[in-house]
Formats: sequence, structure tokens, C-alpha cells
Amino acid sequence: MAFDLDMIKDVYTQMGERVSKAREIVGRPLTLAEKILYSHLYQGNPTEAYERGGSYVDFKPDRVAMQDATAQMALLQFMQAGKEQTAVPSTVHCDHLIQAEVGAEEDLEKAISTNKEVYDFLSSVSNKYGIGFWKPGAGIIHQVVLENYAFPGGMMIGTDSHTPNAGGLGMIAIGVGGADAVDVMAGMPWELKMPKLIGVRLTGRLSGWTSAKDVILKVAGILTVKGGTGAIVEYFGDGADAISCTGKGTICNMGAEIGATTSLFHYSHKMKDYLEATERADIAAEAEKVKDHLRADQEVIDNPDEYFDQVIEINLSELEPHVNGPFTPDLAWPISKLAEAAKEHQWPEKIEVGLIGSCTNSSYEDITRSASIAQQAADKNIKAKSEFTITPGSEQVRFTAERDGLLDVFDSIGGVVLANACGPCIGQWARHSDDPDKKNTIVTSFNRNFAKRNDGNPNTHSFVTSPELTTALAIAGTLKFNPLTDKLKNEDGEEVMLEEPQGIELPPNGFGVEDAGYQAPAEDGSDVDVVVKDDSERLQILTPFDGWDGDNITGMRLLLKAYGKCTTDHISMAGPWLRFRGHLDNISNNCFIGAINAYNKEANKVKNQLTGEYGEVPATARAYKAEGIPQIVVGDDNYGEGSSREHAAMEPRHLGVRVVLVKSFARIHETNLKKQGVLGLTFANPEDYDKVQEDDTVETVDLDQFAPGKQITLKFTHADGSEDLIKTNHTYNENQIEWFKSGSALNLIRKLEGKS
Repeated sequence: MAFDLDMIKDVYTQMGERVSKAREIVGRPLTLAEKILYSHLYQGNPTEAYERGGSYVDFKPDRVAMQDATAQMALLQFMQAGKEQTAVPSTVHCDHLIQAEVGAEEDLEKAISTNKEVYDFLSSVSNKYGIGFWKPGAGIIHQVVLENYAFPGGMMIGTDSHTPNAGGLGMIAIGVGGADAVDVMAGMPWELKMPKLIGVRLTGRLSGWTSAKDVILKVAGILTVKGGTGAIVEYFGDGADAISCTGKGTICNMGAEIGATTSLFHYSHKMKDYLEATERADIAAEAEKVKDHLRADQEVIDNPDEYFDQVIEINLSELEPHVNGPFTPDLAWPISKLAEAAKEHQWPEKIEVGLIGSCTNSSYEDITRSASIAQQAADKNIKAKSEFTITPGSEQVRFTAERDGLLDVFDSIGGVVLANACGPCIGQWARHSDDPDKKNTIVTSFNRNFAKRNDGNPNTHSFVTSPELTTALAIAGTLKFNPLTDKLKNEDGEEVMLEEPQGIELPPNGFGVEDAGYQAPAEDGSDVDVVVKDDSERLQILTPFDGWDGDNITGMRLLLKAYGKCTTDHISMAGPWLRFRGHLDNISNNCFIGAINAYNKEANKVKNQLTGEYGEVPATARAYKAEGIPQIVVGDDNYGEGSSREHAAMEPRHLGVRVVLVKSFARIHETNLKKQGVLGLTFANPEDYDKVQEDDTVETVDLDQFAPGKQITLKFTHADGSEDLIKTNHTYNENQIEWFKSGSALNLIRKLEGKS
């Protein structure tokens, strides 16, 4: 069934004229990304050419998707916007709060009981405001979106950093914070700096052990975790067209790990096949009518260097399977080099657990390729040496895989099927371990592998690879194993080899499902009550942040100078803290507890300048806040990389942080800080980071002259009375300065609506 078909028809009806006008205004052929961007301007038809990496542009996305952990705060904010219904089709997906512990059925029952208050809130608020609600167990947001909502040439935003998964169906899909989602749901323009464009031409064909996952693992090794920042990655070429639709989704999904704004593929017959297989033949028929607009102009494909800011060439026929890690998703190792690297770096060679699934790799094709390896192990009498878990991407995938006997194959080698949810990928994993802090290795088909990401153990060496290679490595139980060249001993002492995986893109008997888990909203939600208990530990009605008084901010104390990598996981951990995602004050007790203090190289231990004692970061911040003392946080490069969670911006704001000064920001987090009224600044001279001292008192010198493109000076007064004036840059435009003046973007919406 196709959702929102009339909306999709409208997009296609307008697309031709808007693309033609954009091509005329820009004065050259267009990439696919440009066609979609220029056809989704908030103003309608384009009237000017925008500078890549320079111009701020107002867009009008077609839809919004929210996962349950981020939806709580997003919808608590939307409730303050004064709207009766969302302005665009929107959905909520309950996938983040289910902890993997025993198995699918038991874990789902426990989650429904434990999170009843939150699920009831999300269900009722969705019902009231016209939002589609996908119940716990329905599946992981990105797989469900790909199966039901993504469409070629569309634009959507989602409150999860892996929203770009929908690029597998040729959609510009961008991960954002909840405040951005509120803007779009409220009918306001959504602002984005016009992205730069990275083109990736794929030639040749995938074969053997090499899969779509290896494309993005290779790209991550080339671009690193910040090489795609501020850019859209556009894949094209004959090799790209030949990759399955879900394989394309895998590549786009993990583009978040290179910092890319989003990634997408050109429309192809593979997309048509997938739309038809998922009962959206009517959308495929509409896409066929405008297919020339769903690909870059031929001149771009023929001469990409003239039209992209950077071009990467990958021959899929020569691409080797990769394993990336540990501790960062851009440390790329061809499988032929992994054993040598493990020995050189003294990583634990024994693999304790292999985990397949997640939003990145949980399609029917992924499961069939992995099952073909598991079946060989069973047939050749090989016992898996590692624990092994399987996470289907959706109830539709799970039901179909079970019907086709695939889950029984995993069971035959001791695999455990987990709930259709994020689970271990986001730290929702009650891992069975005698020593939860020991140095160990796991291999996954997930997307992220930062320290403590999966199980909370900083000593877990997590490696990311394809589902089939994860399966093979779990069977072998060691990083030294290369299935392309190495043999294994079976239970009879015979040496046997695993043959290359065999996959099926789409189920021969079609997809099946008894209950997909979807709940449609009420036609009229005006009588629906949304109840939040005053004494709830899980949910809290928001109080607007105070606006700026127009003066310089004085008397700021340094709360934290973060050392090295400071991701959103360091600022606001997931795992057990997910239960407080709807309660700002309670979840603020995890604020910065994972960040490393530059002065003692310890986590969650900073100096309280009022007492001279060292304590936990949240407690220190609350002590300053109680005394009315504003705070500043200083950070390193690519500050705020990782998940889109706006809690990493809201928590510091709630605790009294007024300024965040860093060497450079990750895109989503910088926007989140701006949305919440935090002043996000970067060092004009990155070496000035070293001038910041532990006992500093800080003030802005010229904030009263806040304007686009104008530097802001901070005065750091040290304990000995000496001073340093530090020049800083910012990327605020006029509208974003109004967010800051109002105290937050939401405050400005309320003001425009006459609600405050």
C-alpha cells in the first residue's frame, strides 16, 4: 500500500518545471541532488542560484520521521507550537527503547511493560496531531521508512542521524534534531546551508564476498569521519545502478559516519523492482513518468569533475571486502590485511560475539546472504565459535524470513533472533559477560563502533563489516580468519572452506506480514487527551528557555575543556539513559559524563571553581546554575559528531551553558546548539584552544554587535589575573541570530504564532 500518494504525485507534477527553471538559473546541467533541492524550495520555483557551502536556503520537506527516543522531546516541543495538526505527513517509530537481553518475544514484552508510559504518550500525541504511529516490534525506523514511505526524488527529514538510509530509493533524507522536525511539522521553512557535492562513480559489479557494505566502508576509509561534512554524496554509474535497492540503502545509511549531510542514488530499475515488491507499484508508475528528473543530467554523468566538488572512483569488480575499526568507523581494513593489523596493534583476536542486523543491514537480501553462510556451517558440521545474534529490520522482513525458513538456519548454529529494533547497535544490549570491563572483540554489521557504543565497555573492540562477513567471522571465532583464502576445521577434524555467499534481493514468494504494527491517527484529534503526570520520571512538560537580554555574557565559568573526540554519545549517552529522553531534567544528569577533561584526562571529573573540588560534570553545572553563573564549554575538532540527538544541545542549555567554543563542529550538532539558543563558536586560530586554562572566567566582549560574518571576541581571565583575548568565528545568519535572541528557535515560532 502506498502512503500519501497524492502528495507524491504533487511533487512529481511540479518537478519538471522547477528543474527546468533551476537549470536555467544555475546556467549548467544539474546533479540529482541539485534537482531535488531546487524542486523543494520553500518559496516554490527557484529564482536564484545558491552557493554551495555558503548560502543558507529555506526548504520544504515532504515528510518527517521520528524514532521513539528522539520523538519524545520533539513532540513535547511541538505541543508548545500551538498547532492542531502537523503540516506534512509525519510518523513515529518505536525502535530505540527495546533492550536486547534474551530473545525477541521476551525482550519485546519487557519493553512494552517497562516503557508503557512513554509508548502511551507517543501513541496519544500521534493520534491527536495526525501522526502515523508504528508500535514496538514493528521494526527499525529506517527500514520501515524504506519499505513504506521513501520515494525517488522526495525530501524528508528525520530525528535520527541515519535517516539518509532512504537515499537508497533516490530520496534526499537528512538527519536532524527535534527542533528542526518541529519547524517542518509546524509548516515553517527548514533551513540548511546549501551542501557541497561529492560524486562517487561506481563501475564494475559486486561479486563473491564483496557487498554493498564494502562500498561505504571503503568510502569511509577515504573520506574519514568528517570528510563528508557539509556535503551530499551522490552515487552514480553503471555499478551503482546494478546494486540492489536495499544495498543502496546500506551505503546511504552509513554515510552518516563520514559526516555527510546525506547520500543518494540515481533512480534505476532496482528501485522500480523494490517499489513493486513492497506494494507500491503506483509510486513506481509515477516515478517512471519523470525518471529523467530522477537522475543527474547526462553531461554530469559524462564529466563529473566539472560538476562535483570532489569525485571518487571505485571499481566494484576490484573492491575487496572490508572490516572497519576498532573504535572508529573510518579505520578501514581490507579483509586480507585484518589479521596482520590485529597482530600489530595487539587487538584481542578472539571474537566473542557476532551481531548482524541494525538499520544498516537488516534487509531480506542481507539475511539470505548471511543464512547461506550459516547453512554451509551446518552442512559442513562446523560449530560457531562466537555468540551470534540476528536483528531483523522490520516485522515484514522478520515474518518473511521466518516463512522462508531462514531464521531456522541461524537457529541451527546457535543464533539468537532479537526483537525488530535497534538493540545492541545503540547500546540497548544487556550483554552477558562475567567481566563487563574486560578487553574483548566483537564484530557487527552495524554502523558505529565508538568506544562504549554497543555495551558500555570502553575496552570492547568493535569492528564493522557486512552481515555475511560477520557471520563467517563469528563461525571462525577469530580476527585472523579470511574466508576468501582460509580453511576451517569441522567437528570431524576435516579442513573445509566456506563458499561465497548467495543472496536473494527480493523474496520469490513476495513479502508477507500478518500485523505490520501500524496505527493510523484519528481523523479529528481535537478530543484526544495527551496526559503527562506531574510526578513522572520519564516525561516532563518543557519550560521555554530564557531569551538573550542583548548584553555581553559576563562571569562565565569554564565547565569543561573536552580533550579529543567528543561525540554526542560523550555529551549525552544512550543505553540506560534512553529511558529519560522525555524528561529533560533527569536526562541532564548524564550531561558530558563521557567527555574527557583536558586537564586530568579523566571522564566526568571537573573542577568546581566555587569550591576548588573536583566532581561530576552535571553536579558542577547545577552548582553554577544555582548561583546564577553562566558557563562555557570548550572542545576539539568535529565536536558533536555521531547521533543527531538534540539532547546533547538541550542538556547543556538546561544546565546553564551559554557558549560552546570548539575547533570545528559536526553539522547536526552545530544546528542543534543554535536551535536551543546556545552560542556555538569556533576558534579563529585553532591553536588558541591551548590558551584556555582550568580556572578561567570568561566574557564576551562584543556580543552586542552580533551579526552575520562578524567575529566575536571572548576575554579569558586566568587565575593569576592575566588575560587572553580570543577571536572566534560563527556561521549564524540573520534568522539564526533571531533564534538566539528569542532563547530558542521554538520560542521564535511561538512568538510568530502569537503564543508568547
